[in-house]
Amino acid sequence: MASPIKATLKMKLRGGQASAAPPVGSTLGQYGVNMMDFINPFNEETKDIMGQDITVHIFIHEDKTMTWRVVGTPTDVLILKALGESKGSGVPNKEKLSKKLSQAQLTEIAETKMKDMNTDRLESVKKMVAGTARSMGIEVEG
Repeated sequence: MASPIKATLKMKLRGGQASAAPPVGSTLGQYGVNMMDFINPFNEETKDIMGQDITVHIFIHEDKTMTWRVVGTPTDVLILKALGESKGSGVPNKEKLSKKLSQAQLTEIAETKMKDMNTDRLESVKKMVAGTARSMGIEVEG
């Protein structure tokens, strides 16, 4: 049986490119765990999505072992990539981006995010993606 969890961490890393440099080294180092026990398996598991921003949840146990899971590419990154933009609006309530997210793009992003969600209803995930887009100053068509 695994020992109790001492800490839960959430990091945004590039697939296949984790290294002992910050943020990985400094974050894991403060818990006294062997960072290479995370870096090598993480890079191996994510080599097929090399360079993409992904979120990983790391669970550090009291016996200084760790477990982790890749959550996937953040929703905001998928939205910006679909629109070909570099960033959202700084004041989303007042300034909107000129490009709008189409229903087809919304559905595609929602289908990508389905495995990371706690629902299996596509319409629910589409609403979540649309909400993220609105918070970035991006309107959804239709």
